[in-house]
Amino acid sequence: MAGALEGIVVIALEQAVAAPLATSRLADAGARVIKLERPEGDFARGYDDHVRGLSSYFVWNNRGKESVVVDLKDPDDLALVENMLAGADVFIQNLAPGATDRLGIGSKALRERYPRLIVCDIGGFAPGTPDYQRKAYDLLMQAETGLASVTGSENSGPSRVGISISDVSTGQAAYAAILEMLYRRTRTGEGAHIQVSLFDTMAEFMNVPYLGRRYAGREPKRLGLAHPSIAPYGVFSTSDGAVLIAIQNDREWQVFCASVLKRAELASDGQFSRNVERCNNRAALDAIVQEAVRTYTSKDLCDLLDRVRIAYGRISTMLDLIEHPSATTASVATAVGAVELLAPPVIIDGRRPVLGRVPEIGEHTAAVRAEFARASGK
Repeated sequence: MAGALEGIVVIALEQAVAAPLATSRLADAGARVIKLERPEGDFARGYDDHVRGLSSYFVWNNRGKESVVVDLKDPDDLALVENMLAGADVFIQNLAPGATDRLGIGSKALRERYPRLIVCDIGGFAPGTPDYQRKAYDLLMQAETGLASVTGSENSGPSRVGISISDVSTGQAAYAAILEMLYRRTRTGEGAHIQVSLFDTMAEFMNVPYLGRRYAGREPKRLGLAHPSIAPYGVFSTSDGAVLIAIQNDREWQVFCASVLKRAELASDGQFSRNVERCNNRAALDAIVQEAVRTYTSKDLCDLLDRVRIAYGRISTMLDLIEHPSATTASVATAVGAVELLAPPVIIDGRRPVLGRVPEIGEHTAAVRAEFARASGK
């Protein structure tokens, strides 16, 4: 089955995580993605060597692409890139602010030369802001936007989310915006200039604590594995482990009181009858729940929660995730053999995308140079 984006050509002047994640999703959907790499390669190739000597970051975010080595300081190579852009549908880049402008392939110039081209610039901070020229990386943005201040336990300092959430989320935002503009182009014939930043992406995610602080004066607390706005919603120790229990509404609270706590009267207790009261009296509530939960084994508690349709989560390690019965993997070819990745989440018409091969550095340089030299008539 052909991908939805078959025939779409994407030129990616990218590195690290955010832009490569966006273009890997475009490749999954059938687009042709030509990745432009400096002679030493995308530096994400060297982030680790966990996949039989290859970088886990690079394997994850560069499947299905063609790798072409170019030196953009070389006029001939810059002319080659110009030839590529002349026939492309999308150009995405995440170089330092102003770098593409100095090369003559900035968004404004490209939109004037190629009106159908969709240009996507990914940066740290939005243009026009005082911090626009600053270097910006994932962990820095977790700190800068306040995400780190609400992450961690009550007694810890600000903490990092355990993955590159700023980069990943920005890549997903860029992917969605590119798809939106590709669809708009089918009606208008016009391309677009997309700008997305790590700071804006993470700041937008912070709206719930932001609104609570700005309009109610409530400074959010670090709660570890507990929910700041819902209770009971957190980790409770069983006789042989721990389970994360989530009560979403007052009806579920009534069921939980009767079936798990064996104290149906608590559902109408004024301290706990509504979620707002339960949050205001969280310490007393959690003590009651903990007293009851420790009488169960983890398996017995989970079986009971399944029967009464109360949500819960087991606290998995990476080994648990590898062995998780609901985890779906997908195979991707690499220079060192097939690698099993956790599969992309979207299922369309009963199918997940087939993942393309992860390229070696410069693997497609000769073929692409020959193709686009011909396209220019040289």
